[in-house]
Parts: sequence; structure tokens; C-alpha cells
Amino acid sequence: MDHLIEEYLRFLAVERGLAENSLAAYGRDLRRIVGYLKQTGVGSFQDVRRGQVARLLLMLREEGLAPRTVARHTSSLRGLYRYLLAQDHVKEDPTAHLESSSPWGRLPGVLSQEEVERLLAAPPTGNPLGLRDKAMLELLYAAGLRVSEMVTLRLSDVDLEVGYVRCQGKGGKDRVVPLGRDAQAAVRRYLAASRSHLQRERSSATLFLNRLGYPLTRQGFWKLLRAYAVTAGIDRRVTPHTLRHSFATHLLERGADLRAVQMMLGHADISTTQIYTHVSRAHLKSVYNRYHPRA
Repeated sequence: MDHLIEEYLRFLAVERGLAENSLAAYGRDLRRIVGYLKQTGVGSFQDVRRGQVARLLLMLREEGLAPRTVARHTSSLRGLYRYLLAQDHVKEDPTAHLESSSPWGRLPGVLSQEEVERLLAAPPTGNPLGLRDKAMLELLYAAGLRVSEMVTLRLSDVDLEVGYVRCQGKGGKDRVVPLGRDAQAAVRRYLAASRSHLQRERSSATLFLNRLGYPLTRQGFWKLLRAYAVTAGIDRRVTPHTLRHSFATHLLERGADLRAVQMMLGHADISTTQIYTHVSRAHLKSVYNRYHPRA
């Protein structure tokens, strides 16, 4: 079973052009599923039955995994079986009866605009590291980037004169996102007064560097973000994706077109973007309840 997972991951990498992060997530999901199947005595994908798939999903829910995580496992298994069926590795697809994966209405975590302002003001701008961190936070929120996209940005990817950033998203697809004045100013200050101190004698085309002059990692940024969330007095979990969700939600709340937000987020399917309309509807309801005379 493990060798078929590896074969499937190679197919996704070569034929579909999936990024390394996506491949790693698929691999983790599928190996977890195979571990469960082996515990129940299943020795091959051909032997899996519908009931076992249903019990697997129930087990994942009972373990307390987030609905979106369970939905991702479901999607990973469905994709694997479509491949196995196409390659004649199996004769039946036990996932065919499953409905389309759904996060069961769970909305993404979103910061209020006031919380975002506090977070963006948290880094101290009197030293090179603080200037870098300020630039990263401003850029992440201004452009709705994924953290993997931000840490791989090159100097040439940011045009501060025109005001845009070019990044490579999932599947190696490039997109261009406008940058606001605050983000442009923060990145400009970082380049002028911080990056050369961090770079030292090293040569690097990467935009954001760590204190040793090497490209900053996703894990490194996560640690910084958690610390700044505490400094900002935000007493709930804040992740890089929280800023991405906040970017999309705040745009829609101010009247942005859904398809424009889809392009800026780099979503291939607009249905992925439509989850943010539910968040925006919640905002509209709060406005209605606050201001309508007969609410």
C-alpha cells in the first residue's frame, strides 16, 4: 500500500505540478489512513470496503480533528482511489458514495480590523529585525499571501514603484497582487535600513532573511507571529492563514468583487473563495441588527 501512495504522489508532482507543501500534506493524510486500515487487518487498497471508509472518517472526527482536516483526509483518499481506478490497481472505488468533502460550515478564523492594526503595530521598528518583521506582517496582510509564498519571495518579485508583488502559488502558478501604501512603505524601510545588516557578507536574492543572512523559514515566521499576537493582546490562536482570511474578508466587507478576491488569493475555483461570503454575511447581519430601526 505504501508503494502505491508513493506512486500517486509522484503522479501529483509530475502530472499535476503540485507544490512540495501540498504533496507533504497528501502524504501525511494517506499514510495516516493506511495505518488505520492496517490496524483493522486490511492488506491492500483493493480490499477496502465502504463501511471501513465510513468508520475511518468517524474515527477521525472522534479523535477531535478539525472538520476541515477531516475533509482534507476525505479529499486525499478520494483522489487516491480515482488514480488507482484509472491505473487498474483496484476494481472498485469505496469512496464513490461519499459526498463532496465539506468543512461542515466551519468559517475561517478572522481578525477584526482593530486587531489587525494592533498586530501590525507590534514589531519594534528601532532595529533591523523589527523592521523586517513589520514589513512581513504588512505584506502578508496587504496581499493575502500564503506564508510559503512570502518566505520564497525574491527581491525582483516586489515592485515598490508600481505597487505590486508577484508570487508563485500552488501548482507553480504565478499571480500579481497590488500592494497598499503602508505595505510599500514598510518594505521600503526594510530594504533601506535592515536587509543589508541581516545579509552581512552573504549573497541572496531572497527578500526576507533571518539574523544569519539565510532565507527565513515558515517555522521561523510562525514563531514570530505567535509572539507578536501575544504582544498585541490577541488572546486566540493566530496563524499566517488568519491574516490571509482577514485580508479576503475585509476586502469583501468593503465591497470588493468576489472574482477579484479570487484572483488575488490565487484560488483556481471560485467556490473555494465563496467561503468568505459567509463571513461577510455575518458582518452584514451585525450591521443590520445595529442600525435597522426594526431589527
